[in-house]
Amino acid sequence: MQTVEILVIGGGVVGLSIAQELAKQGREVVVCEKETTIGTGVSARNSSVLHAGIYYPEGSLKAAFCRQGAEQLYGFCKGFGVAHSQTGKLIVAACSRESDQLRQIKTQAEAIGADDLQLLGREQIKEFEPALDADAAIFSPLTGIVDVSQLALALQGAFEGYGGDVGLKSEVLFLRPKSGGIEVGFAQGEVLLAKIVINATGLNAQKVAGLVEGLSEKYIPKLFMSKGHYFSLKGPSPFETLIYPVPEKGGLGIHATLDMNGAIRFGPDVLTCSQEDYAIDDSREGAFRAAIQTYYPGIADRDLTPDYIGIRPQLAPPGVFSDFRISDEQDHGVPGLVNLFGIDSPGLTASPMIAAFVADMVQEN
Repeated sequence: MQTVEILVIGGGVVGLSIAQELAKQGREVVVCEKETTIGTGVSARNSSVLHAGIYYPEGSLKAAFCRQGAEQLYGFCKGFGVAHSQTGKLIVAACSRESDQLRQIKTQAEAIGADDLQLLGREQIKEFEPALDADAAIFSPLTGIVDVSQLALALQGAFEGYGGDVGLKSEVLFLRPKSGGIEVGFAQGEVLLAKIVINATGLNAQKVAGLVEGLSEKYIPKLFMSKGHYFSLKGPSPFETLIYPVPEKGGLGIHATLDMNGAIRFGPDVLTCSQEDYAIDDSREGAFRAAIQTYYPGIADRDLTPDYIGIRPQLAPPGVFSDFRISDEQDHGVPGLVNLFGIDSPGLTASPMIAAFVADMVQEN
């Protein structure tokens, strides 16, 4: 039977970040991914935004990891030639009530280290973005965008450069704790023994954890899936900055983000779903237009095109905060097993810090 020191299940940005960090430390690491290519799950279906750590409760892993993660990712992208842009972000208020919310957001953000935010009035906003209609706004200079597919490939390249190996079309069928490790069976019939197994499978984390023989269900949190549509704007972008409304229950509101070609998309909305379903509901366009109209009146004369669906793996219903949950033997009692649950936004941004956290966890155990 083949043996390996560390097996990372999941070839998304988070899994590859963890694998790269461990391989850089000289560990023997293999990544297995059930799809035919890396980074096709949650990693490929988000806003591609590097967040600035503004909204998260003090003391949470999201607050602790987001800002430093963004700074580290900017450095990684520069070093490995990954397309990215530190565009900045405006969080906009459409009325006096929302202006009060902005001040509260700024105060909370400063408490968790986001001390570079600027509060802007209407005239200052017009200087930033003439097409934008808002009474007040917060400007976040750290926020930016990244080409996620290039990031995933760069992480894979760095990982393999440290001696790591990625196995595609490698779906896990069972995980059996044994003396000295965990026996892992694959759909192709192969079996290997890993001293440490790291479950970084995003939407499938609960399913993969359920394959671990002897792991009690009480250590597998319930999965709440949040589905969001994205619509693209035809023609030139009216903005050079990312535009976010004041957060709403369950999400950050239908915001405007850019891609590396300067094209603009709006989304996501927030819908609950019970299974992975990437079918686009064209009828959502009306709700999108109404939301966008509050800060961009010019949308009335522009065409929107359905783009794609993203689904977040959350640990609470929409509107209820849920943090990342990263558990090891000290939590669930299975030697050598690390589970990552609820790695939704800002998981992309926080990925370098998540990787460092897991690496420390592996070292300690």
